[in-house]
Amino acid sequence: MPVNHIRSGLLTFFVSFLSIVVVAQKPAGFDSSYYRTFPGQITGRVYFSQKYARLALDAPGAASLKYTPNNPFAIGVGVTYGIATLNLGLGLPAFVDQDKKGKTKILDLQSHIYARKWLIDLYGEFYKGYYLSPEGKGTTANNYYIRPDIKLQMIGASAYHIFNSRRFSYRASFLQDEWQHKSAGNFLLGGEVYFSTIKGDSALAPSSISNPFSQTGIYKANFIEFGPGAGYAYTLVLGRNFFITASGTVNADLSLAKERSAAAVEKKTGISPNFTLRGAVGYNSANWIVIASWVENNLRATASDEREYMIRTGNYRFTIAKRIIPAGKLKRKLSVIKPVS
Repeated sequence: MPVNHIRSGLLTFFVSFLSIVVVAQKPAGFDSSYYRTFPGQITGRVYFSQKYARLALDAPGAASLKYTPNNPFAIGVGVTYGIATLNLGLGLPAFVDQDKKGKTKILDLQSHIYARKWLIDLYGEFYKGYYLSPEGKGTTANNYYIRPDIKLQMIGASAYHIFNSRRFSYRASFLQDEWQHKSAGNFLLGGEVYFSTIKGDSALAPSSISNPFSQTGIYKANFIEFGPGAGYAYTLVLGRNFFITASGTVNADLSLAKERSAAAVEKKTGISPNFTLRGAVGYNSANWIVIASWVENNLRATASDEREYMIRTGNYRFTIAKRIIPAGKLKRKLSVIKPVS
């Protein structure tokens, strides 16, 4: 787990740097009466987080099957300076009950990029090992139905244009290097594309539960989804320092789905209504920042008239951050990093 979190942090750094350079436009002004930037200052942070990639299998007339990974909380440190952000986290396996819920192997490469005029999400989700929730479902009471063989692999990206970047700052809520001190909202327009696979060594549903997944013996499903989307975000500022941010986007994706069982392969093309939600609440000032945030992406795919899959990937995070003014050699070395534009 520690190696995975380090890889995730390094990927966030390099991809964020390169992606923002690509989408950056000519420096655009902003309304300083709505939010404040801190050029030349480092934002240092300590955070606690939990990433996840959950699966839900739904069918008419049958109870939903909810598979959850047994992944640990993580503690990490990070810095933001200009367009560059680096976060490194370490998993805390002491808080994971592997005896009861099984073991999950994880490589979670979520990267959320908040440029001045663009909101970009990148996902590389590789999970193996799930348990069925709630306790007792598919097995005996006081136990979890454990599936160490179930794998989820998902890669994808979304990009949305931020129309009101002069008055609205995502960075204030999710990167802590700006300070939104007056309420503002913002419309979003963009699109997304995802490739995903769900696979087990045997039928995804327990044989003890009667539903279309277990009856037909579905053990693998592949999806390609892409399409346009739109959304809205708003930050409510209370007393200049306290704030609540809520953001949501909805996509009408073209979905290409394929299911495999021991007996047949079934394909389906349709429209999938997907959505992404974000929220943050906290305290912001010229020096200290305390924020609780959440990001969740929901992908839904219908593989037949009877079976539907939901992949929910996200990240809970609690952050304490401090603004620092660099000096001497450190300041000179940081001068090569471009400011946010």
